[in-house]
Amino acid sequence: MKRKIAFALIMGVITTGIISFTVISVNIGFKPNFLKIWSKSWGLAYVVALPTILIIAPRIQKLVDYLFDKQDREVSKDTSKNQ
Repeated sequence: MKRKIAFALIMGVITTGIISFTVISVNIGFKPNFLKIWSKSWGLAYVVALPTILIIAPRIQKLVDYLFDKQDREVSKDTSKNQ
């Protein structure tokens, strides 16, 4: 559980920082108050992203596992038929 929380914290900081920086720089450019606007937006984005990552990531992991397990089973069937 500690690893999942650490992952969410780090992933949240990096992704929200990059995305908010990019979107704000494209939308308003590098004005004198850019850092103030960016830090406010980054903080808000992080507050939204962190619980989202913690809640949604396990469900997405289950979906990915299901999809790949299904694909692996199909490949295994095809391989055994061809032998």
